Amino acid sequence: MPDPSPRAAAAHLLDQIMGEQRQMSDLLATGALDRLDAPGRARAQRLATQTLRGIERADRILAKHLRKPPPLTVMNILRLGTVELCLGGDAHGVVNECVTMTASHKRFAKLKGLVNAVLRKAAADGPAEWAILRVPHLPKWLRAPLSDAYGAKAVAGFEAAHFAGAPLDLTAKGDPAKLAELVGGTVLPTGSVRIMEAGQVSALPGYDAGDWWVQDAAAAIPAKLLKAAPGEAVLDMCAAPGGKTLQLAATGADVTALDISDARMARVRENLGRTGLGAHLVSGDALTHEGSYDAILLDAPCSATGTIRRHPDLPHARDGSEIGDLIALQAAMLDRALSLLKPGGRLLYCTCSLLPDEGECQVDEALVRHPGLTVDRGALDMPGLDPAWITAEGGLRLRPDYWPERGGMDGFYMALLRS
Repeated sequence: MPDPSPRAAAAHLLDQIMGEQRQMSDLLATGALDRLDAPGRARAQRLATQTLRGIERADRILAKHLRKPPPLTVMNILRLGTVELCLGGDAHGVVNECVTMTASHKRFAKLKGLVNAVLRKAAADGPAEWAILRVPHLPKWLRAPLSDAYGAKAVAGFEAAHFAGAPLDLTAKGDPAKLAELVGGTVLPTGSVRIMEAGQVSALPGYDAGDWWVQDAAAAIPAKLLKAAPGEAVLDMCAAPGGKTLQLAATGADVTALDISDARMARVRENLGRTGLGAHLVSGDALTHEGSYDAILLDAPCSATGTIRRHPDLPHARDGSEIGDLIALQAAMLDRALSLLKPGGRLLYCTCSLLPDEGECQVDEALVRHPGLTVDRGALDMPGLDPAWITAEGGLRLRPDYWPERGGMDGFYMALLRS
């Protein structure tokens, strides 16, 4: 069987996300694009993410040319082609390959004529219509609670950031200014290096040398707030994929990286090897882990609703039904982490969620459950952090509509707790 083209691989990703509710990160980790070379993998992922961001617009354009929606596989080929055409793709190449992809499916080959006709119409009138359609909305299961928490104007800002996508942020092992010069990026106020048009990540200068790692600017802040010191015993409690582990290890602290997934821990090991940093790796359950630590970073499992600008598959792969269980798990992990702290130790709790129930409310409730626990507001006195981002209980709320002129940031919540 010949290797798939990047466009065909992107269509397969869409089928798995839309039809099987698989997350793209899981698909990539299990080899969904391994038959492609590095540039092909990058292109397939880019085509899939562009389509996911623009599905609402694509469906509106396609609805005019379809009496009824075709089977999902064919619909995803149409979506993929429509988005590519509306973003300036070559009409001849896009239409021809989408028709060929349809013809290669035994069950759907008879629909190749439909695909040809519809995409030719989309090529003619789609780009003009695309330009005037609204910014795609979040699904109702997420849009409603976010509107309640932040208001309609803020949510519109979130959606604009999601639709725009995310530039590439790097954390430097050494001097951020030198890294920015090396890769042609800019240094953000919090010290991350941002590249607006990165291309293939592994081809960037300094990748093989381990001079940096990919990490959204918001995700890089928790480890900085923890301020791990050389020789301190530090636990990264849910470590994979390892960006925060690398940050902690770079301080000279004695870092233990813990994660329940062996497969995900393999990526932490790979990143440590590439960067030449060291940590003790433990595959295990955070709720039964034993030890005693000066400092703990708990990036708790969450809805990941703050990362949609980088992971536009999330609203399609999830429906919000898991959030109640996640909230209970976060509270249990937070309590367990506090039990592992040495007297006077500190815990950085964070989630990449926009939902207050997974952030601010968790800290409020932990303060009630644990008399003597305090929030260290002073830890937030860090360059680049706007005082307006500090919440009532002393945590930090980051949102995708912040830094719009710089390309935004992921949604995150974090608070430094002292026992």
